[in-house]
Amino acid sequence: MAPVETKEDIDHHNLDLEKIASKQVTSVFNPGEYGIVDDHDMNDDEARLVALGYKQEFRREFSVWTSFGVSFSVLGLLPSIATTLWYGLGYSGTAGMTWGWIVAMIGIQCVAQSMAELASSMPTSGGLYYAAAVLAPDGWGPLCSWITGWSNWIGQVTGAPSVDFGCAQMILAAASILHPDYVPQSWHTFLLTVSLLIIHGAISSMPTKYIAHFNSVSTWLNMSILLIVVILIPAATTNANPRFNSSADVWGVITNGTEWPNGIAVLMSFISVIWTMSGYDAPFHLSEECSNAAVASPRAIVMTAEVGGVLGFILNLVISYTVTDIEAVLTSPLGQPFVAYCLQVLTVEAALAVTALTIVCSFMMGQGCMVAASRVTYAYARDGVFPLSGPIWSKVNKTTLTPVNAVWMNTSIGILLMLLIFAGPLAIGAIFSIGAIGAYVAFTLPVTLRTFVVGNRFRPGPWNLGRFSYASGVVATSFTLLMMPILCFPTVNGPDLNAQSMNYTCLVWGGPMFLAMVWWFVDAHKWFKGPRVNVEHKMLQKANDLVPTGTHFSDTGDSNGHTVAEVKEE
Repeated sequence: MAPVETKEDIDHHNLDLEKIASKQVTSVFNPGEYGIVDDHDMNDDEARLVALGYKQEFRREFSVWTSFGVSFSVLGLLPSIATTLWYGLGYSGTAGMTWGWIVAMIGIQCVAQSMAELASSMPTSGGLYYAAAVLAPDGWGPLCSWITGWSNWIGQVTGAPSVDFGCAQMILAAASILHPDYVPQSWHTFLLTVSLLIIHGAISSMPTKYIAHFNSVSTWLNMSILLIVVILIPAATTNANPRFNSSADVWGVITNGTEWPNGIAVLMSFISVIWTMSGYDAPFHLSEECSNAAVASPRAIVMTAEVGGVLGFILNLVISYTVTDIEAVLTSPLGQPFVAYCLQVLTVEAALAVTALTIVCSFMMGQGCMVAASRVTYAYARDGVFPLSGPIWSKVNKTTLTPVNAVWMNTSIGILLMLLIFAGPLAIGAIFSIGAIGAYVAFTLPVTLRTFVVGNRFRPGPWNLGRFSYASGVVATSFTLLMMPILCFPTVNGPDLNAQSMNYTCLVWGGPMFLAMVWWFVDAHKWFKGPRVNVEHKMLQKANDLVPTGTHFSDTGDSNGHTVAEVKEE
C-alpha cells in the first residue's frame, strides 16, 4: 500500500505551489491540487519551469544579449534579402521595397510582440507548440498543438535548403563573373546546394560545444558584414548623373512585375519581408537555457524583430536608391538578382567583395537554420509526432550527444526538396513562401488562441503588452490570415497560367499539412495528446487533506509520461 503523506508533507508541497504561483506564468498545475517533488530550493527560473511541467535540465548560460545574437544570426538579414530580392524588387519595384517593408513590418511587429508575451508567460523550449496546447479550449489542445507543430516543422525544415539554394546561386554567379563564358545550369545549382546541405548536416552532428563556437562566430560575422555592406554600396557606387535615384521614383513608382493589380503586387512582395523576418522565435526555444528567461527571452524576441526591421529597411533603401535598371537585374544570365545588382552599381572588384561577404553570411545562416531545425525535429519526435519517432528520430547519438538522426532526416528532406530546381524557378521559389507560411501559421495560432479564446483568463508574464495586448493579437491574426492566400498567388493569371508558371506553395506546404490532418483524423487523435511534461510531482487532492501518494510523472518523458492535455484534464 502506498505511504500516507503527513500534514507537514502537504504543507511543504503547498509552500512549493505558493512559490510557483507567485511567478507570472501560465501553469498547467492548479494550486491546491498538485505538489511538486523537489529536493532543493528552486530559484525563480526553475520555479517557473516547474510550473510549466518541466524539470531544469540545461545550464542557464544565455542572456538577453546572447539570445538576441543567436536569433539575429538565424535572421540573416543580408543573405535573406539578397536571396529574396527577386520577390521584393521583381513584384513591385522600389516602391514595394520601401512602402511594402513598412506596411509588412506593422503586421510582423505585432506577431513578434504577441509572441514575446507568450514567451514571458510560458518560457519553455517547446515554445509555440507548447503554448498552443496550453491555451486551447479543453479537449482541443492536442489538435492545436498538432497543427502548430507540423506547420512550424515545415517552416523549419525548409529553412536550410532555401538558404543553401540562395548561397549556391551566389557562388555560381560569382563564378560567372570570374569566367564570363560560364553559364550556371540547373544541375550545377542542385549539386552545389546538396553539397552545402551535407556539409551543414555534418557540422550540426558535431558535439554541442563545437556548434556553439561556430554560431558565435556566425553572429558577429552577420552583424559586421551587414554594416560593412550598408556603408560600402552607397559610398562606392559607380552611378553618376544622378548618383542616387530620386525619392519620387523610389517611393512613388510601382514597377509591377505581375499580372495582378498594383495593390496585390505589393502584397505579394511581402514574401521577401516575411521570409527574412522569420527567425525571431529562436529566443523562445532557448528560454530553458536563458537566465531570467521570463524577461530576457521576450526582450530578445522584440530586439531581434525591431533591430532586424530597422536594419532590413535601411538595406532596402540602399538598394532602392542605387539600382538603375530593374529589368536588367531580374533578367541577368547570372541567375542571381543581388549579384547582378552589385555589378550594376559597383566596380567588378567591389561587386565580387560584396558577393563574397554575402556568401559567407549565407553559409553561416544555413548552418544556424540546420541546427535550429534539427532541434525542433528532435523535440517533436520525442513527443511521437513523426512516424518511427521513438526508434529512430528521437535518438541522441551516444558519442556526440546531439540528435544526429534528426539532423540527417532534415538533410534528406532538404535534398528531396531541391529536386524542385528541375521544375523551374517558380517551383523552387515555393520553398521561400512555404517557409513564410509555415512559420507564421505556427507563430500566430497560439496568439489567436490567446486573443480570441483565452482572453482575460490569460495570466501574462512579467513582460507583457498590457492594454495593447488585444489590439496586437488582432493585427497579428489579421495579417497572417491575409497573407496566407496571397503567398500562394502565381505571378500570372488567366491563359498565361500553366505548370511552369504555377506557384507551388499551395501544393508543397498544403500537401504535407493535408496529409498531417488526414493522419490526425484517421489515427493520431487516438494517441497524440500534445507535449509531454517530465517534472516529477505528486497528485494531491485539496490543500490540507491527508491523501495517499499518487502517480508520478515520467522522469524521461517517454510513452508512459503525462502530457499537458492530460494534466489539464486531471
